[in-house]
Amino acid sequence: MAETKPTATAAIKSTTSVQPVKKSNSISWLAPLTCIILGYVLWRFVIGADSNFTKPDLAGGFWPDHQGPKGNLPRMYEGGIIVPILIGALLTVITFVIERLLTVTKATGSGSIAEFIRKVQYHLANKDVDKAMAECDKQKGSVGNVMKAGLRKYKEMITNTELSTEQKVLNIQKEVEEATALELPMLEKNLVFLSTIASVATLMGLLGTVIGMIKSFSALGDSGGGEAAQKLSQGISEALYNTALGIGTSAIAIIMYNMFTTKIDSITYGIDESGFTLTQSFAANYK
Repeated sequence: MAETKPTATAAIKSTTSVQPVKKSNSISWLAPLTCIILGYVLWRFVIGADSNFTKPDLAGGFWPDHQGPKGNLPRMYEGGIIVPILIGALLTVITFVIERLLTVTKATGSGSIAEFIRKVQYHLANKDVDKAMAECDKQKGSVGNVMKAGLRKYKEMITNTELSTEQKVLNIQKEVEEATALELPMLEKNLVFLSTIASVATLMGLLGTVIGMIKSFSALGDSGGGEAAQKLSQGISEALYNTALGIGTSAIAIIMYNMFTTKIDSITYGIDESGFTLTQSFAANYK
């Protein structure tokens, strides 16, 4: 009976050291809801406090009809019910900016990614896998995690006598791809909130402005003379608070979204380069 040679399918059967890490993402639904509630509390009880108006509506309620704001901040209260939603959107942006900043900073690791990859390449060129893995422990980022997963398989393939060099390289590549698939979702998680708010906040601000303008012109029709002009100018000023808050929130969301995506692209490039480094090194050193 003819002897059968191992085929490329053997690479698929190889076990992996990469294990998925299960993490709760409750912040994705809890944070926006909490921020909107907090936005209403700030609008109703801080900005809309009775002491901030010359003619407060002491009856209270969900939306008291206060009159005579004593400053610019209380005028924001008269911008309408859209204002607390916009405040909630701004708080949501701040929350996810802090959350993403902590995550991306941790994923970046310590030191330069390019310098880390050069050190690993140097150790692999000297066939010192253990020192290369030690560099991964020092890096402590996503690139280091992916590189270390690939190095474990790299070390395993060195002593493997059943597979061909091509099959060993495929095993290393597969291990790197699996490790990458676990790291990237963690980096991109919750960015959708920043991109969505960046688009919606401006529209919400314009909606609040339109509602305020409708109320202003309606009041203009019910009165006349100098009082009408005064009410119109006051109504327009209050309505524009919605626009300012919406545009400001959108601007912050866009800036931070672009900053995070740029940083994530840099990490992703480092991960791709680490996978290329491992496969090329093994193919060159263990033919």
